[in-house]
Amino acid sequence: MKTLELQKAFGLDNLVFSERPDATPGPDEIVIRMKSSSLNYRDLLMIKGMYNPRLKFPLIPFSDGCGVVEQSGEKSGYKPGDRVAPIFAQNWLYGPPGADTSRFTLGGPLDGCARETMVLPSSGVVAVPAHLSDVEASALPCAGLTAWSALSSHGGSLAGATVVALGTGGVSIFALQFAKMMGARVIVTSSDDEKLEKALRLGADEGINYRQKPDWDKEVKRLTGGEGADHIIEVGGAGTLEKSIRAVRPGGCVSLIGILAGVSKDLDLRPILMRNIRVQGILVGHRQGFEEMNRAVDAHRLRPVIDRVFPFQESKEALEHLASGSHFGKVCIQI
Repeated sequence: MKTLELQKAFGLDNLVFSERPDATPGPDEIVIRMKSSSLNYRDLLMIKGMYNPRLKFPLIPFSDGCGVVEQSGEKSGYKPGDRVAPIFAQNWLYGPPGADTSRFTLGGPLDGCARETMVLPSSGVVAVPAHLSDVEASALPCAGLTAWSALSSHGGSLAGATVVALGTGGVSIFALQFAKMMGARVIVTSSDDEKLEKALRLGADEGINYRQKPDWDKEVKRLTGGEGADHIIEVGGAGTLEKSIRAVRPGGCVSLIGILAGVSKDLDLRPILMRNIRVQGILVGHRQGFEEMNRAVDAHRLRPVIDRVFPFQESKEALEHLASGSHFGKVCIQI
């Protein structure tokens, strides 16, 4: 099978195509013919050595994918032709994560989805909604489930609540779609008016250009009558967390998801204490949550927003497009 991998060193320029032998499934395993993969910022950090600098080589990158069962073990419960998506954390099936959950994640340290075929245990995949294309379904495992976990598992009732989604990348756009599905008012931030217009057409109630209004936290307070938002989808990390804490209402929740604006910074903890704010880290989600999300996606016929699709041989160009920040929604690769 053809694979994309880092063989000896980190960096986009060190990604190479290679050949590995095809595998056969065990009794409780399946062979998946991969059709598509979607990119996450985590993939870019992993490839550059900024996520886990002690990662062992070689590594097949990309955490997300969708494919078709090609062979199935007699105890797998799947049959050839079934469409499935791998789960991100292969050993996290339900409940809270374990101490070793991060050691069993696809795209690092486990080999990921940038390959023509992959063998996984039956517990490591879920069936995908039938109305979605392979490309659309490949956007679900990380970005979709992360947004779902933040809003469904940790968000409480969102009917009538105000949710702020920072930016217009994959997680934030899923958060917009899911929050509207759940009856929330959604405010989206971006540095690009064209992206804000797209978000409004997708259902956002308000948009804030943070280049024009760098104190966007004050604008959130203004739009909520001085109260603050109920829930912030925080993808910036250290660079935006302080403003998110100021923008959320007393007793509200900040879901800490991404590190686009950095990983460390001096932070005044007093507002968290004095205003009873909950800062919740989100590690994508478990298999049970993935299945719950898929039922909601199916019931509402929700379709992930795809920015652009690249052929497999242009994976490096796809990663560069992701790094540029010019995308709206998910950047995907056709395998």
